[in-house]
Amino acid sequence: MEIPVYRTIAAEIAGRIARGELPPGATVPSTRQIVAEHGVAMATASKVLAALREQGLVEARPGVGTVVSGVARPVEAPLDRDRVIRAAVTIADAEGLHALSMRRLAGELGMPTMSLYRYVADKEELVLLMMDRVMGANPPPQDLSPERDGWRACVRALARLQWSMHRRHTWLAQAVSFTRPLLAPHAMAQTEWVMRALDGHGLDPVTTFRIAVTVANYVRGTAVNLEQEAQAEQETGITDQEWMAAQHDRFAAVLATGRFPMFTAFLAANDNEFDLDILMEFGLERLLDGLEPLLTD
Repeated sequence: MEIPVYRTIAAEIAGRIARGELPPGATVPSTRQIVAEHGVAMATASKVLAALREQGLVEARPGVGTVVSGVARPVEAPLDRDRVIRAAVTIADAEGLHALSMRRLAGELGMPTMSLYRYVADKEELVLLMMDRVMGANPPPQDLSPERDGWRACVRALARLQWSMHRRHTWLAQAVSFTRPLLAPHAMAQTEWVMRALDGHGLDPVTTFRIAVTVANYVRGTAVNLEQEAQAEQETGITDQEWMAAQHDRFAAVLATGRFPMFTAFLAANDNEFDLDILMEFGLERLLDGLEPLLTD
């Protein structure tokens, strides 16, 4: 039977540890390094480190990465729910929500998987608490008020705040749902803040709520692409800019057919820069333009 690729790579790293090439406390190759060196997917690289952890050869060190076991661990704060949530956010930030499991989280914390259930009921509650922690760390702006700055400035500011959260936590868009929403108090506080910014402009509560959710859904819908971009970069080791540069000749050949004059005109324009941040800002302003007629003075 063919040996899985991840086990072959894990055995190679285990051999380096056994020979002393990677002594206790040394940092082992990261998932990104494994991807680049062996040409495997990020999921395979994650399995490599998981296999080494299961053998007790490596362990996660906060702020350091995955290291060879055998060196005394620094004194850590007693385990509590907050530390569990922080560890889960760290994993998701680094490798995406797909890489987070109760077993993986328990391994990072150095505890049996079943012990985690003293702190969270299941993965759904874990994700809820992760999302609420991120939202709580990013409260609505306190330096703006609808009376002084106007509803548009307030809604724009909160949308940009949410975009910055998605930028830092690319898994967040996968966690947020508007059809089966998780009752996260800090997320609800952001919706409430937008609704207050819209209050007093002749809207009924249902329309006010729908506007607040529509804006959040627009930001989230754009942000869904962030995790895909991050994962593609991790798996290939190529940035979006590098990928586009590599496609230059293919684009040129297609455009040379003359079938796409509008694309050609766009590429010939001086200000043809395009990325998700630009798309987010352009779409947000058009969304606010569309809401303008609904609000009375």
